[in-house]
Amino acid sequence: MADPRSGRSFVARRAAIAAPHQLAASAGLAMLARGGSAADAMVAANAVLGVVYPHMGGPGGDSFWLIHDAGSGRTAVLNATGRAGRRASPDRYRAEVALPVRGPAAVITVPGALEGWVQAHRNFGRLPFADCLAPAISYAADGFPVSPGLARWMEAARALLASWPGTARCYLRPDGSPYRVGETMRLPALAATLAAVAEAGRAAFYEGVIARRIAADLTAHGGVLDEDDFAGHTSTWTEPVRAPYRGWNVLTTPPNSQGFATLAILGLVEHFDVAALADDPVAYIDLLVRATRTAFADRDRYLTDPERADVPLARLLDPGRVAALAGQLLDGAPLTVPPSPATGGDTTFSCAVDTYGNVAAVIQSIYFEWGSGFVAGDTGVLLHNRGSFFSLDPAHANRLEPGKRTAHTLSATLLLGPDGRPGLVLGTMGGEGQPQTQAALVTRIIDQGMPVQAAVDAPRWLYGRTWGEEHRGLRLEGRFGDQVRDGLIARGHDGVTLVGGFDDLMGHAQAIGITGERLDAACDPRSDGAALGF
Repeated sequence: MADPRSGRSFVARRAAIAAPHQLAASAGLAMLARGGSAADAMVAANAVLGVVYPHMGGPGGDSFWLIHDAGSGRTAVLNATGRAGRRASPDRYRAEVALPVRGPAAVITVPGALEGWVQAHRNFGRLPFADCLAPAISYAADGFPVSPGLARWMEAARALLASWPGTARCYLRPDGSPYRVGETMRLPALAATLAAVAEAGRAAFYEGVIARRIAADLTAHGGVLDEDDFAGHTSTWTEPVRAPYRGWNVLTTPPNSQGFATLAILGLVEHFDVAALADDPVAYIDLLVRATRTAFADRDRYLTDPERADVPLARLLDPGRVAALAGQLLDGAPLTVPPSPATGGDTTFSCAVDTYGNVAAVIQSIYFEWGSGFVAGDTGVLLHNRGSFFSLDPAHANRLEPGKRTAHTLSATLLLGPDGRPGLVLGTMGGEGQPQTQAALVTRIIDQGMPVQAAVDAPRWLYGRTWGEEHRGLRLEGRFGDQVRDGLIARGHDGVTLVGGFDDLMGHAQAIGITGERLDAACDPRSDGAALGF
C-alpha cells in the first residue's frame, strides 16, 4: 500500500504548475488555461501565497526568478531582492551583539518581491497584470480557509503575532486567539494594497501612499527604511550560473543567492558512482553530506552582494579544483558542523511550464517564519527580516553596508539537456536545506532513475542549521530508521538524530520533469500544495 503521505503527481501534456498551497496552484493553473505564460502563472501563484501562506512569503519579502524563454532559448534570472536602507550603517548597531531579528528594527532591507512580480510580468507576461493579481485580491477580501500548515504556524507564533497591533489585527481573531484549520480568514488591508498595485503597478507600492505609510510606521518604531529607500528600489536581470552534470547543463541563481552551492555539491559527487548507492542510504547520505560541507565552506567565506565584492565563481567551480576536492571527500575525517549564522527557512518555491514551452520558477521568502512579525502602516503587508542575516563583523564578506544586498539562501535550479531544452525544474524552501535537497532531487532523478514525485517524497536529511534555530548536526527523517542513523554515526557524523517521517524541517520541494510532450509535476507531501496541469 502507498504511504498516505505520498504526494500526488500530475502528468500533463501542455502545461503544468506545482506550488506549496492548493489555492496558489489553482490560481496559476487558471492563468495557464487562459493562454497565459509561465510568468503569469507564477505572478498569480506567488501573490496568492502571500495571502494564504503569509508566514512564508508575500509582498513584504524577497524573491529570485529563473525563467527559460522557449522562443529565444535563453534563460534569465531576476534578482528581486532588496537593498539595505541608506541609514542602515554598522554604526547604528554599534552597541548590538547582532542585528535585531524581529520587529520594525529588523526591517533593514527594502522588500523586493512585489517589484519582481511587475518586472517578470513586464518581460514575460501575456495576460493583463491585474488579472494575475485578481485571485489573491479575491482571497484576501472575501476570505480563504485556513490550511493545516498556516494554523500550525499561527499557533506556534501566537506571542509574536500579538506583539504588534497591526499584525494582531491581520492574523489573530478579535479575542487574540489563532485561527483554526478550516476557519475563514480575511485580510482586507492586504486586499486593498494588492488592488492598488493591480491598478497602478509598482509605483503604488514603492512610490505612493503605501510606501509612505510603511516608511512612516517603521520610522515611528525605530526602523531604518524611508520613502527614498523604497522609491530607489529596482530588481536586476542577470545571467544564471551554470555547471555540467552527467551530460546536463545545470543552471541556478547567482550571488547574492547561494545557488552555486548546489552546483558545487553536484560537481563533487559527479566523481562518484551515485547510481550504485541507490540501495545504500548510509553511503549515499555520507557522500552528499561531505560534499555539502565542502560546498558550504566556500559559500560561507565568499557569498555576498556581487556588486560590492568579488565572488570568484569561476575559480570555485573550476573542474580541476572540484576534482581535487572530490579526491579528499571520503578521507574519513569526522564531520562536525562548523559554526555558522542561523538561517531562516520560511520560503515558498513554485514552478510552471506553459503551453509555449516556457519555464518559470520562483523562490519567495520573508526569511524567518512570519518575517519581522511587523505589519506596517495598516497596509496588511507583513515585512521580512532578511536584512538580519547581515554580519556586523567588518571583516566578513556579508558585512552590513547601506545600499547592499545581503547573502541569500534563496535559490532555484533548472536542468537543460544537450539540445538546450529544459528537462527538469526544481527547488525547495528550507534555508540551508535548499542546496542539499536540490542535490538530492537531481541525483535521485538523474543518477538513480527515480520518478520526479518519488524523488520529492523520498526521505530527506538536513545538515547544519535552518529555520532560525541553533541546532547543529545531521537530522534524518524518521523513515530512514535507526540502522541508517547508526551507520552515519559510525562514519563520523556528529549529532545525528531522527525527526518526523515527513518533517517540515526538510522543506517543501516542488519539481516538474519535462520529457517531450510529457510534464511530470510533483508537489511535496510535507506542504499544503498541489501539482496540477492539463
